Amino acid sequence: MADDVIVTEGLTKVYEGMDVPAVDHLDLEVRAGEVFGLLGPNGAGKTTTAGILTTRVVPTAGRAYVAGIDVVRHPALVKQVSGIVSQQNTLDRQLTVWENLYFHGRLFGMGGRDSRARADELLETFSLSKWAKASVYALSGGMAQRLMVARAIFHRPAVLFLDEPTAGLDPQSRLALWGMLAELNREGQTVVLTTHYMEEADQLCDRVAIMDHGHVLALDTPDALKRSTGADTILTVKVDRDGERLASALARDLGGVVSTRVAGDVVTVQVRGAERLVPRTVDVAESAGVAVLDLAVAEPSLETVFINLTGKELRE
Repeated sequence: MADDVIVTEGLTKVYEGMDVPAVDHLDLEVRAGEVFGLLGPNGAGKTTTAGILTTRVVPTAGRAYVAGIDVVRHPALVKQVSGIVSQQNTLDRQLTVWENLYFHGRLFGMGGRDSRARADELLETFSLSKWAKASVYALSGGMAQRLMVARAIFHRPAVLFLDEPTAGLDPQSRLALWGMLAELNREGQTVVLTTHYMEEADQLCDRVAIMDHGHVLALDTPDALKRSTGADTILTVKVDRDGERLASALARDLGGVVSTRVAGDVVTVQVRGAERLVPRTVDVAESAGVAVLDLAVAEPSLETVFINLTGKELRE
C-alpha cells in the first residue's frame, strides 16, 4: 500500500437511467512510478474510471484514493496532486501558448517568477518554444496535445491522467507523444493511460488492466498477458468461402493449434510452433478444398488476449 499511488475498493458507477453499471466493483492498485494502462473498447468503463479518479465523476459506491487522498471527501486536494489530459482540447483560446502554461502555474499557487521559469522550461522540453507567443489556434493537433501534457505536469502532479491521448493524431504525432510520455516516466512520473489502441498500451505501459463492461478481465504486464494465450504465433487466413471448414481442418491437421476463430472471410488461428507454418497451412487448405486468398503470420498481441477473454475484437 505504501508504494501505491492509486487504490480503488469496490468502485462502482451506475448512471441514471442505465441498468448496467459503467464501472462494477473495481479494485485497482497503481504503483508509484509506473505507466498503468486501462485498455478496452468504447464503453468498457475506462473513461468513467478515470473520471472518478480525477473527481469529475462521483461514484455510486466504493472508495478511491489518489496519493492517499479520498477522491469523494477531498476532491480539491486530489485536483492539486493530479495532472489531467482529456480527450477534448481544453486549452484556453484567449491565451497564447506560453500564457496557457504560465497562468496554470499561478492557478496552482506558484509565484510569478517560478511560473515564468517553468513555462519556459516546458516549452523547450516539448519543442514549442518558437510558438510561445502564438495563439493556440496556430497549433496542429499533435502540438496542441503536447501543450496539454506540458500544462498537466506543470505543477509536478503525483499522477498524470491521460484519456485516449492520441485519438485523432496522425502516426508521426502519436509516436512523438509516446516518446515524450516515456521520457516523463523515466524521470519518475506516474502515468495512468486509458486507451483502445493495443499498440499504445503495449508500447507504453508497465502493466495493463484489460476492461470490458466495467470489469477488469485481466491485469499484468503486456508480455505476461500475451504469454497467457498459450500461443506463440497468430495465423490469419483470408478465404473466399468455407471458413468454418478450413478452421476445422486446421484444428485437426495443422498441429499445435490452441484455438481457431472465424469472422466473415477471415480465419484466425492461435498456434504453438511456427516452423514451416505457411506451407503446412497451404497443404491443409488444399486438402480441405478451400482456396486461400491471403495469409499472414504475427506474434500474439494484447488484442489476442482480449479476443480470448471476450470472444470479440477490441474495435467491435
